Amino acid sequence: MQKFSALVERFALAVLLVGGVGMLTAMLLGAGDVVGTQFFGWPIPGVLEITESTMTLIVFGALAYAQIRRNHIRVELIYSHMGPRVRAAMDVIADLAAIVFFGFLLSEAIAEGLTSWRIRETADGLIQFPLYPARWILICGTVMLLLQLVLHLILDFRRISSGEELELRDDLPPIPGITGADGTT
Repeated sequence: MQKFSALVERFALAVLLVGGVGMLTAMLLGAGDVVGTQFFGWPIPGVLEITESTMTLIVFGALAYAQIRRNHIRVELIYSHMGPRVRAAMDVIADLAAIVFFGFLLSEAIAEGLTSWRIRETADGLIQFPLYPARWILICGTVMLLLQLVLHLILDFRRISSGEELELRDDLPPIPGITGADGTT
């Protein structure tokens, strides 16, 4: 299981880095479009469509990595006052709820992705920008998140029986601007 977890972790980090490149690309294109439009009257064609597609990469590319670090939003008002077994049980409930939610999302995303691929869906605009790659990025990001949730579910069930505390990973590179569950950046 540790080899599989390490593989998911490496892949999630790679996708996160690609998402960072996508964010940089969207930022540069957006800035170039604003400058080009405002100062020269020359907008960059297709910026909206490219930016929309990179948003999918940015968001769904980071979900699995954020789950590995357990950086998703959690209300700790009650959680922090419970013992390790109760916290582990609460994590199991959260894992199961997330698996159900993202399982439904994946089901719909696959249906949409197949339809988009079949009809070779493109954005209406000056550039016929294909939309199906963004739909498949959403599918891949959701699959990675679900894999990580299942790994955490197994770990959290083990924590219930053993009574061990949750060990937050501090050996992973931080996501800039995101605070960890322990309050550190």
